[in-house]
Amino acid sequence: MNGDRPIITLTTDFGTSDGFDAAMKAVILSICPDARIIDVTHAIPPGGIEDAAFVLATAWPHFPPGTIHICVVDPAVGSGRASLLIRSGESAFIGPDNGVLSPALPDATRARTAEGAGPVSLPPHIEAYELVNPEYQRIPVSATFHGRDVFAPAAAHLALGAEPDSFGPRQQRVHALPPFRAHLEPTGVLAGRVIHVDHFGNLITDVRAEDLPPAFTAEIGGLVVRGPVPTFHAGMPWDMLIALVDSSGYLAIARPDGSAAATLAAGVGAAVRVVPRT
Repeated sequence: MNGDRPIITLTTDFGTSDGFDAAMKAVILSICPDARIIDVTHAIPPGGIEDAAFVLATAWPHFPPGTIHICVVDPAVGSGRASLLIRSGESAFIGPDNGVLSPALPDATRARTAEGAGPVSLPPHIEAYELVNPEYQRIPVSATFHGRDVFAPAAAHLALGAEPDSFGPRQQRVHALPPFRAHLEPTGVLAGRVIHVDHFGNLITDVRAEDLPPAFTAEIGGLVVRGPVPTFHAGMPWDMLIALVDSSGYLAIARPDGSAAATLAAGVGAAVRVVPRT
């Protein structure tokens, strides 16, 4: 995979004040010394499964074919939830079966009416395997650190050429989050919510660019924000809230001179309504 230097990415909620991410890297490199390890982020809020899935979704398509993506946000570590390897196209995704690997699946597969992660059937062109083969694990496996003992060694062995079906039985169903997409009401209003707060305090919503009307107001936190503006610096007063499509292709509520999240006291899950205007 990726020639002589396989790429393995890490997305976790581990933070950087402990040695968790370093331990995973040490395990990977002890098995596959030539691996190139890329940190997507270790700053996912603790237990933020949906947040991690969104961040991974914005990053993984830009990596070369053959990249292996490890995503570990795992509140149920040590429980009965499965550990997975998903092969989607030329990329691989490794992590717990709790919805965090949803970016490996197309929207059509993830489409459900219920919120939260739930089981979905996989299309034939996507393969999933449960990571149960002890040959590809660090023994003993800690009940609290599958990132180090299950996911890291699996990624390293996969990078060395292990066949996906050697890790364990193929799975026909996995847990996935519904697509990130606001609901269109009969009135033409898009009813959505905040799915991510970025480093700058911008509120990223699940309202997709292709669903937006040409002109609209975004209602959030009791305030009305007119949109869209083309850029963060669009000739407007810097101390006001703006609505624009960010680089991920979703509607963002931002404050150019500060944090929209702090201004609105809003975070992940906050409701947003996009109302067309003439």
